[in-house]
Amino acid sequence: MDAIHYPETDHMGEDALQRFIAELLRPLVAKWLATSGRRTFVGADQFLYFVEGDPKQRVAPDVYVMPGVDPGLAPPCWKLWELDAPPSFALEIVSQNHRKDYEKLPPVYGRIGVRELVIFDPRATARSRVRVRWQVWRREGARGWKLVERSMADRIESRELGCWLRAVGDGSALRLRLAIGRGGDSLLPTDAELAETEHIRRAVAEAQAAAERLARQQAEQVARDVAERANTEARRANTEAERAARETQRAAHAEAELARVQAELARLRGG
Repeated sequence: MDAIHYPETDHMGEDALQRFIAELLRPLVAKWLATSGRRTFVGADQFLYFVEGDPKQRVAPDVYVMPGVDPGLAPPCWKLWELDAPPSFALEIVSQNHRKDYEKLPPVYGRIGVRELVIFDPRATARSRVRVRWQVWRREGARGWKLVERSMADRIESRELGCWLRAVGDGSALRLRLAIGRGGDSLLPTDAELAETEHIRRAVAEAQAAAERLARQQAEQVARDVAERANTEARRANTEAERAARETQRAAHAEAELARVQAELARLRGG
């Protein structure tokens, strides 16, 4: 029997907005889970085959999390029957064909055992009659695979990720970010933002160091100027003291000479 070929490059095309959202979000999820101490592989836009022998039975989440899998792997695709567990989390970014993402994908993810599926529709607006920004599907014990949340808010809480997913920006600049804190008010920084923050921190530190050097140099110059003025004044005072001493000495000599002359005159008058 011939081996069954599992194609690796026949993805249906994504639109640019889908790709941009996934490209920003995937490394954020990977970093967040690594920081949380969870050993996971976080991937994006790869086929997950879930029926051995039938390569047509597959999904390609925009972002997904494989629990217990080495994050350093680089597989071209996944055959779920070869893994210990299915994805714990999957994100689908709704394309132009929203009916596929809304209606066909949730049952598939439920079938393969995903614990949480988030469907994000970047084109949902307040005027949308059918489209909704967020749909959250979860496995809820005896209730099974259920739609647990539909929302037009800017954020939802992911139980599997342990943080919030939050929409920021508008139009073609719309992106998904991770957020933490009460209500998801604090965005987790991207690598670019961390680099920019570090660049600003270094620039501020260098500016402060330069200002301190300048202040120190100025203080040293002021101290030198003060010392020089003090030395000049001291030399002037010494000069004045020496002149006064000389004047005192001359006056003493003059008084002595006057006394001698007066004594001589008195002697002559008496003789």
